[in-house]
Amino acid sequence: MLIDKEELETQADFIVSRLQGYADAGNKVFASCSFQTQSLPLLHMISRTGRDIPVYYTNTGFLFPETIAFADQLTEQLGLRVIGLQPDTAKLRQMDRQGRFLYTSDPDHCCHLNKVLPLQPLLIENDIWVNGIRADQSDVRAQMAEEEMAQHGCLRYHPMLAWNAPMIYYYRKQYGLPEHPLEVQGYRSIGCEPCTRKLFDQDLERNSRWSGLNKTECGLNTTLVGNNSI
Repeated sequence: MLIDKEELETQADFIVSRLQGYADAGNKVFASCSFQTQSLPLLHMISRTGRDIPVYYTNTGFLFPETIAFADQLTEQLGLRVIGLQPDTAKLRQMDRQGRFLYTSDPDHCCHLNKVLPLQPLLIENDIWVNGIRADQSDVRAQMAEEEMAQHGCLRYHPMLAWNAPMIYYYRKQYGLPEHPLEVQGYRSIGCEPCTRKLFDQDLERNSRWSGLNKTECGLNTTLVGNNSI
């Protein structure tokens, strides 16, 4: 796929300007991030704004060590203010009656405890939630608008919605941005370690998550989304 380099830069400049505009209008702005390779362009654009936009990630306690190390690396490299959120529910209380972790028996509830609940207070405290989802990642995300209402009157902004993998790749190469260390091993959509597998060549990106289950989202893009788009 051929990439129009000038158009891509124009889009990136527009996103940077849009983020600056949100902040300059007096809004409290934050971003959420999974710290995968696909996260790099948006993180780099946030670093270009010159505004204090904190970046949060949910440190569930089940993340790959490589993901946490990658987050630390990018924090220093891009000069970001990165904050790890942790669940209030202790891991020993995240088991079913048979003594199995919830990620094996009730992954939706596991995601609710470890991802949704830690992020929810931020929607009360902030005005704008910057989220890097892409429409080509899942059917749920394909139905979303560039701006979408979340809970508690917080507005979600999806600057990367129309981007695709080749655009992500080009932007990363253009600015010399690294890739997640597990990607070279065959991981392309990387979440919690127990719920992530390597991909086969013909697999869709999100197929590497919750393999064998009728599940493609953790709840951040379903539970926390309101019903009205802008």
